[in-house]
Amino acid sequence: MANIFPFQPYRYASSAGELQNLVTQPYDKISPAMQAKYLAASPYNLVRVILGERKPADNDSENVYTRATRAMDEWIASGVWARDAEPGMFAYFQEFVVPDTGERLNRKGFIALGQVEDYTKGIVFRHEQTLSGPKKDRMELLKHTRTHFEPIFMLYPDPAGAIDALLDEAAAAPPIAQVTDEYGAIHRMWKVGNPARIQELMADKKLLIADGHHRYETAMAFQRDHPELAGANRMMMAFVNMHSAGLKILATHRLVSGIDAAGFLKAAAADFEITEIGSLDTLKRAWAAGGDRSIIGAAMGDKLYMLEDRSARGALDVRILHERLLGKALGISEEAVRNEQHLRYVRGIDAAVEEVRKGAAQIAFLLKPTSVEQVADTSFGGRVMPQKSTDFYPKLLSGMVMYKLD
Repeated sequence: MANIFPFQPYRYASSAGELQNLVTQPYDKISPAMQAKYLAASPYNLVRVILGERKPADNDSENVYTRATRAMDEWIASGVWARDAEPGMFAYFQEFVVPDTGERLNRKGFIALGQVEDYTKGIVFRHEQTLSGPKKDRMELLKHTRTHFEPIFMLYPDPAGAIDALLDEAAAAPPIAQVTDEYGAIHRMWKVGNPARIQELMADKKLLIADGHHRYETAMAFQRDHPELAGANRMMMAFVNMHSAGLKILATHRLVSGIDAAGFLKAAAADFEITEIGSLDTLKRAWAAGGDRSIIGAAMGDKLYMLEDRSARGALDVRILHERLLGKALGISEEAVRNEQHLRYVRGIDAAVEEVRKGAAQIAFLLKPTSVEQVADTSFGGRVMPQKSTDFYPKLLSGMVMYKLD
């Protein structure tokens, strides 16, 4: 089912400088402070292309997208980017420490081109809804540059680990690229020796989008608009076995502000058993006990609560949160959630509680991480999750390889 292909990427030449000064986190994870840091790191940093500076005088002929195209063309002409002589696929490993737990893992994947397929074909599956704003922005960048600068993150089922074994063979050699990112994750890349075998093994797989829904749907729309353009029906993807021990999803906690929270506990008591607890350890022990109970933590003022849904068994905690707590108990509409009104997201349970303690949020809702199995069941079942239901960690670096359509 999954059609994948080797390709001839552009990569940063060694003359461009240290790779750590050139690559970035994904565009939608770059804060203004990170953008400034990347801009200062190198005149060739990829942020100038994927998330350049907007200027007050920007117009139709001079703007962030035209500057991105100009920078890319200059880098290719001057040899800052060099194209590989032969097509290939690339093993891409990420060695990292899990935040909060300190566990050290190695996520193994590979980068290749994947066929852009409509969801209705039952080959590529999504797990979250998208918003029009980010797709419009990425479409403008793609229309101007005709280049994919960042791989989207795909999962595939391979419980036997046959493809992982081929990647391990490639990783026996010294890597062709290695860089440590700002979070301490070590990213290594090798050229795969037998891409045809990987193509064979992937042929019967279904694919699940882990990260990159907006870019994937942008590529689908671009393909429909440009059927004459060779290469528009393919995009750069990083593939990871969903059964890999190195696949980690972190929780994304919710911070609520600007609402009348006085009656929240009384309203929530209609659906939840509410217990005041003395520490986060109690909540973590309840999560670790497993079972099909839906348990959500809440921090309000200097108090902590554990909320256990009375009726839902085996339901997604994040869905219960959005429907019964944000929606029913607090009256925050789905549209407000989509527009991030009254709602912020934060990684790290201690950071979430601290936001409430210092008065930056009224309520912090604390969630157990969504499991890979829950994501797969939802996605392959044709359903989607609420926004920010998953945080696959670490993120794929942008700038390791680039795919130019023409």
